[in-house]
Amino acid sequence: MIKYLILFGLFFIVNTTHSQTINLNENYVINDLRTSQIKGDLKSNFSFTLQPIHLGENGINLDSLNSKIYYKIFNLYSKNNIKVDLLPINYNFEYSSHHPYNRNNGSLIPNRGYQHIISPGFFSKLGPLSIQLKPEFLYSENKSYQGFWDGHYPEIWAQKYNVWNHLDTPERFGDSDYKKILLGQSSIRLNFNKLSIGLSTENLWWGPSIRNSIMMSNHARGFKHLTFNTLSPINSSIGSFEWQFVTGKLERSGFTPPQTDRMFGGTLLYIEKANQAGDTRDWRYFQGISFTYNPKWIDGLSLGFIRWVQMYSGLLDGKYTWMKGDPSYFPVFANLFRKNDKYQDYEEQTDQAAGLFLRWLWKDANAEFYSEFHRNDASLNFRDLFLDSDHSRGVTVGLQKLFKTNRKSTYLFSWEWTQLEQTAGRLLRDAGSWYQHRYILHGFTNYGEIVGASIGPGSNAHYFSIKKILSNQQIGLALEVVDQDNDFYHKVFEKAQDFRRYWKDVNLHINLQKKMKNFSIYANLIYSRSLNYQWELDDFAEPYYHSGNDVNNFILKFKLLYFFDDFLK
Repeated sequence: MIKYLILFGLFFIVNTTHSQTINLNENYVINDLRTSQIKGDLKSNFSFTLQPIHLGENGINLDSLNSKIYYKIFNLYSKNNIKVDLLPINYNFEYSSHHPYNRNNGSLIPNRGYQHIISPGFFSKLGPLSIQLKPEFLYSENKSYQGFWDGHYPEIWAQKYNVWNHLDTPERFGDSDYKKILLGQSSIRLNFNKLSIGLSTENLWWGPSIRNSIMMSNHARGFKHLTFNTLSPINSSIGSFEWQFVTGKLERSGFTPPQTDRMFGGTLLYIEKANQAGDTRDWRYFQGISFTYNPKWIDGLSLGFIRWVQMYSGLLDGKYTWMKGDPSYFPVFANLFRKNDKYQDYEEQTDQAAGLFLRWLWKDANAEFYSEFHRNDASLNFRDLFLDSDHSRGVTVGLQKLFKTNRKSTYLFSWEWTQLEQTAGRLLRDAGSWYQHRYILHGFTNYGEIVGASIGPGSNAHYFSIKKILSNQQIGLALEVVDQDNDFYHKVFEKAQDFRRYWKDVNLHINLQKKMKNFSIYANLIYSRSLNYQWELDDFAEPYYHSGNDVNNFILKFKLLYFFDDFLK
């Protein structure tokens, strides 16, 4: 990784390199911009369905907000068509007392104890060429903790291993502290007006959701990708358009689940992940597209489509020699329905998801409504899609509303509901859980974490919050309720008809955001009460309906931005 940073830095020096981004490590700043649009301060038809947010003459112009959003980029050099900027320093810190609480935190890992990222950066441009160098220095204490309960019956461990054997989500990243130097939120781009093409390792977020983006989020480390995207909406006679087309590389974590020596029925439960050619080190070829349309005739409405496809690189490279046909380098544009499959063997080796979303900004009401509906399994044809519309579906619905008072404060109410648990249709047609696949044994992950919704497969979440917004600070309260992997729970305990041991987390959030001179600070203190943690419950205790292993977890999230506003002046 060091050599890549050196090469990246040399390229930066040789080519003074137009489109800085507010990256997803600074997502609370992006949320402030979205709130400003709801309030009416941000006069833009930007949909907030593609992130990171691009700044500058072809992105969002922060100067138009009259300093209502505090975000400064210090210019080191600007002459003719050459520009060099010093980007803000990011410092992100997290602490969990009992077990990991892992939500949309980029390169940070599932961790007990403390962990942090420090990320300085430069941005430069030369004509249409831009380079953003924003490495991340990661340290995680990575303490041991109680994971999946030792006391579960062997049959239940076998079912849990069936999940782990189809999903690269280790409980712990090794047995000691974890250190990495990463490229982080870096990119090299060619920008032409509102279009950009380039190479990036930045985290991405697709869709209108704020807490749980089903198709693409910053829950995992950013992956290496080629991107062709808009910097801001492109206007036309019928409305405006935004899109991002990505081809990238998803990689394995290199870590295993716990207790890999466990046996059941004389068989080792752990199966080392490999592609169909037996390569245990193969990476996955990922391709995805997110497209947003804002119709001219309905003010504030954004409609969109997302699709992604992944496969092992060995399939693309022709190493599955026993299969007929040739896989496509552009699978995201092919075979939306199974009736169009040309080579069934190849199509079964690919994992895909697709769906629709909308966001409707109600400017007069200072409110917004948004929703996503996606499917993790392709339909046979349109009739199948219509008749069995709930098959393999994941859905999010959300609402935000601003309440203005006679004083200088404003209140923001937010609600979001996400369901990834399978519906009752699984009784006739089991789709399997989201992000898992029969042949893509690493699932939809990158370096051991889900690339989609942070709650994970089979889970559901409700999130309610109220926030008081003042001129230079925000204070908020939130309640989050998460059903942990009900798909697994129903499958394991269905025969026993045991309805007592749902694992549910109730999380109370208190957050503060404040601006101080050259600093922007965000802090979130969370008290989490896990009911029946890891589905643990004593089968023989009395009375029959009694509490399981209920645990407390205290989490602190702290983000600091330092701006070089008056630096060297």
